[in-house]
Amino acid sequence: MALFQSIRQWASRIKRDAVTLWFAYRHPDTPWFAKALAAFVVAYALSPIDLIPDFIPVLGYVDDALLLPALIWLNIRLIPAVVLEECRGQADKWMKEQGARPRSVAGAVIIVGLWIGTSIALWAWFDS
Repeated sequence: MALFQSIRQWASRIKRDAVTLWFAYRHPDTPWFAKALAAFVVAYALSPIDLIPDFIPVLGYVDDALLLPALIWLNIRLIPAVVLEECRGQADKWMKEQGARPRSVAGAVIIVGLWIGTSIALWAWFDS
């Protein structure tokens, strides 16, 4: 039972930290390189569409289980402690009031654009 509880707490922290990055991206004291990475991570993490769909065996969950937590961890390390503390407080407040994480339409548009671009590139490659 303790294993499931620790996994549940880890997943909850990942969700909170994704929302934390959403606030950190907008914070004026966040360094530019952390903002750049946060823009990418937030767009992907809060997008309603996955880059690799979950129905694809193994690979479908790699982005959710490994890639996204690693990017969130890296981005959290790049943010100053004072900014991180303030943004985590904002994220906790948001999650309590809204009951869910925000959605990123921009992330969905980027992912759909990547799918279309990849499809066109593969079609051109196989067609030649």
